[in-house]
Amino acid sequence: MPKKKKSKIEVIENYYDLKVDKVDELVAALKGEDTEDLPPVSMNISDCTGINDPANVKRNGEQKQFDPYKRDILSRIPVWLKALFIKWWFFGAVAYFSLMGLMNINDNLDKMVITGIIAGIIVELFVNPIFRYMEVDGEYKPYTMFPFPFKAFWTFFANILYYLLVVFAVSWIYTGINIMIGATRTSGYLAIEPLLFALFMLAVDMAAIGVKDLAVYIIKKFHKKKVVENV
Repeated sequence: MPKKKKSKIEVIENYYDLKVDKVDELVAALKGEDTEDLPPVSMNISDCTGINDPANVKRNGEQKQFDPYKRDILSRIPVWLKALFIKWWFFGAVAYFSLMGLMNINDNLDKMVITGIIAGIIVELFVNPIFRYMEVDGEYKPYTMFPFPFKAFWTFFANILYYLLVVFAVSWIYTGINIMIGATRTSGYLAIEPLLFALFMLAVDMAAIGVKDLAVYIIKKFHKKKVVENV
């Protein structure tokens, strides 16, 4: 006689059946009661994952232990260092592919505009999403001009406009440095190259973000003071 097939409702009910014995074991362990009759919990990676991988075995033949509290290498690096490096790297890539890749364009104004547009797009599509992915409790917000926990349509254009201003500020820095160089000697100038250009962009970007954060702090403090006075 063929075995009767269980209905979907019965399967779902059985799947979500409460494992009472497991709950009792957990309660007993939390209460500190005698659990000697229970099987020991293995912390071997192979036992935890259910996969016998040779990579989970040490050279001496011992099983590698699973440590849920182990911190990876990236988590040991300070947030400020990771944030600044990520921004500096992307700014350098933008400078390399836009300024160096547009050698046929002789007009510096056109180069600056294209670089600013590309920088805004890169920050919106890559840098800010990386920060959102890495952050736990908003620790990357001080390194973002528009620190919103979600993608908004208007931030795309806001970032483009903002980084246009950043790129023009960097070009003025180069102009000022070259004016000072020209005042001290007859020849020579500071040429634009990706690493230094990215460093100047990072400095201007963080300075602008610092001014914005200070303004927000002052406004919030003033608003809080007004609320307290009105109570």
